[in-house]
Amino acid sequence: MVEEAERYRRELHVHCYRMLGSYTEAEDAVQETMVRAWRRAETYEGRSTYRAWLYKIATNVCLDLLASRKDVVLSEAPMSDLPWLEPYPDDQLPEELAVARETIELAFLAVIQHLPARQRAVLIMRDVLGWPAEETAQALEMTVASVKSALQRGRGTLRKHLPERRSEWAAAVEPSAEEKLVLKRYVEASLKADMGTLAALLREDALQAMPPSMEFFPGRQAILEMWAPVMSGQEAWGEWRARTTTANRLPAVANYVRRPGEEWFSAVNLDVLRIEGGLIAEITTFPPSTLASFGLPEKIFE
Repeated sequence: MVEEAERYRRELHVHCYRMLGSYTEAEDAVQETMVRAWRRAETYEGRSTYRAWLYKIATNVCLDLLASRKDVVLSEAPMSDLPWLEPYPDDQLPEELAVARETIELAFLAVIQHLPARQRAVLIMRDVLGWPAEETAQALEMTVASVKSALQRGRGTLRKHLPERRSEWAAAVEPSAEEKLVLKRYVEASLKADMGTLAALLREDALQAMPPSMEFFPGRQAILEMWAPVMSGQEAWGEWRARTTTANRLPAVANYVRRPGEEWFSAVNLDVLRIEGGLIAEITTFPPSTLASFGLPEKIFE
């Protein structure tokens, strides 16, 4: 049974990540799932697949963890009031599941984090995992009618708050050629402190959110005004370097700076970009502590 459960560890991690919005907490939740599955092995009666039984346990582990969190209200920038939100490295997504962008993208995760926990579980189990209403109701100890009601409310929230072009994400399992080109131009302009090019790459209504600090900067001008002092002028931090990667099926870049007198470049943050129509619509900035899950160092020397 233990070996059988381990086969599903990676996909259970993605499921817990969707429920919790935190890569780190998802790891803890999967470990607890494995412990509960081992302790309750005799309760598996074969009425559902073993995989479905594990998902039921994992979902309830997440619900237990979410019970200690305070509810959050949807704001202008959903990601700005989720201090626990973390990115997910694309190279750790299970290849066998072909995880589509629409089910892992940060905008989707941020909105569902604002749903009541059980409503969130219903939405994920029905619309992401594709479970029937009856099976979902049984797993969550709800009635079929309440499952259908929760799903309807959850879908309504998604329609209201997700980007209009979300329908185009469905088939995407990696950044497009256009997105990679925009990322390349973004990195080059950042390293040169080319504010003109950076301005041209941003949509006028672009948004930058920093989940851990719960800050957000609405609009191109606000973003540029925040960047300018650290990139150029007397208060500039120093010389910059970058390492590109992908997170949540989106282009991303880890930024490093070498301050005057230092021998190495220290990690500053990880920017994950949402690009629409060849322009950056959203930047979600995470602290350097998230780089370890991407296999990226905290310091570089070139």
